[in-house]
Amino acid sequence: MPESPPPRLDEIDALLLDLLQHDAGRTLHDLGEQVGLSASAVQRRIARYRKDGLIARQVAVLSPHRLGPTVLATVLVTLDQESFEHHRVFSERMCSDPQVQQCYRVAGPWDYVVILAARSMHDCGRLGDRLFKADDNVRRYETLVTFEAVKTGLALPVPAPQPSRP
Repeated sequence: MPESPPPRLDEIDALLLDLLQHDAGRTLHDLGEQVGLSASAVQRRIARYRKDGLIARQVAVLSPHRLGPTVLATVLVTLDQESFEHHRVFSERMCSDPQVQQCYRVAGPWDYVVILAARSMHDCGRLGDRLFKADDNVRRYETLVTFEAVKTGLALPVPAPQPSRP
C-alpha cells in the first residue's frame, strides 16, 4: 500500500509543530498565544496532527544527571551475513532492549549505529557483550563512550508552508 502524501501545512502549522517538538508540555493557551490562535483552535490542530500521523507520540525526556550515574555509548556495528532476515533479527533485538535508546541502519562501512544507556561502565560492557559479542552474526563492533552530551534531541526540520492554491 503506497504511503499517503504529507499533509499541507500553513505558517501556523509550521510554527506550532516546531513549538511542540521543543516542549509538548506547554499549555494550549500558551501555544495559542505564540501562534495567534485560541486554545480550542490549537487543540483541533494538534488532534489533526495526531490523526495525520505527524505526531507519532509524546514522551517525557528525563534529565540523565538527575537520575544518578548514566553512561551513554555509541556502538558501530557490522554484520557478518546480510539478508532481510538477518537485518530483521538484529533490528528486533535492538528494539526489544530498553537500554538501546536509538538504532539506525546506515550506509558505509558500518551497518548500524546504536546508542546505549547504561548505569555504569561495567553495565555498559556487559550490555555490549550481550547485544554484540554474543551474536554470531556481528562481524565487528566498536564502542565509543560519551564523555559529554553536547546536544541531544529528536526535533525535525518542519517543511516550509506550502502556498495555497487559488
